[in-house]
Amino acid sequence: MSKNFAHRGFSGRYPENTMLAFQKAVEIGVDGIELDVQLTKDGIPIIIHDETLDRTTTGQGYVIDFTYDELLKLDASYKFKKNNIINKIPTLNEYLNFIKDYNIITNIELKTSVNEYPGIEKKVFELIKKYKLENNVIISSFNHYSVLRFKKLAPHIKCGFLTESWLIDAGKYTQKNNIECYHPYFKNLTPEVVKELKNNNIEINAWTVNDIDTMKYLIEKNIDAIITNYPDLLKSLLIL
Repeated sequence: MSKNFAHRGFSGRYPENTMLAFQKAVEIGVDGIELDVQLTKDGIPIIIHDETLDRTTTGQGYVIDFTYDELLKLDASYKFKKNNIINKIPTLNEYLNFIKDYNIITNIELKTSVNEYPGIEKKVFELIKKYKLENNVIISSFNHYSVLRFKKLAPHIKCGFLTESWLIDAGKYTQKNNIECYHPYFKNLTPEVVKELKNNNIEINAWTVNDIDTMKYLIEKNIDAIITNYPDLLKSLLIL
């Protein structure tokens, strides 16, 4: 059966990539949580999707230009700002310390497509080891060089190639690089693509699926994980 992964936490109803969104995802019983990691100016792995602060926080400018202490002053409540509740940008350390007590997979996306953040792979690996979560994480990135750097550091940790392109023979490509998972945009998962990936024994984790018809199609195709902003909706289909 397909697994239910909460995209940036329960981001359809709570501020994305915040501890509140992660806590709410855990409460409804997800199988996994997807999140995004970048580095601050002083090298702290933090959880935020965009390379800039403008969309999801009260700040402006590039994440890479601010220290962690400076970023702590911002509210990351995004469009869910209400009741004067402030949601901070969490560190990866803070999240892993929280999630270590649950049997939940964490899909850590390394946001290394715009800024490569030299050394991010090692910093993330050290935190995973700190909390003994090697068997409960998947590392992914649109920067496949970054994925390969991580795999070289930690051959035993599951990794995935993220893509939104129509890659020819994606299963062969993924297998050739000794990567276990392929993380495509869901619209690229035609029956032919799914068959080729499965024939090469590649785990398929599709993003970002928010409508019932697509969820049903991917469940029928036995896609390994469906990454969604609405894990409550997906859960209702998976228990039918």
